[in-house]
Amino acid sequence: MERPAAPAAPHRSTETRLTVTSPEQMRELGRRLAALLRAGDLVMLTGELGAGKTTLTRGLGEGLGVRGAVTSPTFVIARVHPSLGDGPPLVHVDAYRLSGGLDEMEDLDLDVSLSDSVIVVEWGEGKVEELTEDRLQIVIHRAVGDTTDEVRHVTLTGLGERWSGAGLDTLSG
Repeated sequence: MERPAAPAAPHRSTETRLTVTSPEQMRELGRRLAALLRAGDLVMLTGELGAGKTTLTRGLGEGLGVRGAVTSPTFVIARVHPSLGDGPPLVHVDAYRLSGGLDEMEDLDLDVSLSDSVIVVEWGEGKVEELTEDRLQIVIHRAVGDTTDEVRHVTLTGLGERWSGAGLDTLSG
């Protein structure tokens, strides 16, 4: 007689909220966040056009010490930035033009795997969650419309065991 499957563990999450008032502060947030990242991490970025997703990723690249300028991969969909040191490479994906889910992501045939890299996916909501239960979701809110307001409200939500006690709360200082 088969034993019933154990109930799925509940998703653990931790949340940190920050206010960023300039592109340089957003980039600095990326540099500080990079110190918490390690190979195997999936970071999902959500926000309006111009919210600062690529600026944050540029800071991540600087903090991780990767090769190449981190720019929006909108037209190439994904870019791999190898590490200049002994850290993990950064894989920067823009899923905006991808209509499918994980199948279409797998078709990208990236040179590196999730377990070896830090993968950052812009516009990945509803498309890449199946890659891993442990992920960092970052939502950037900004004023919309005709505004020059640089203020961004950033919510970082760490999901899964990986992010329990990972130090997200240290980013607010």
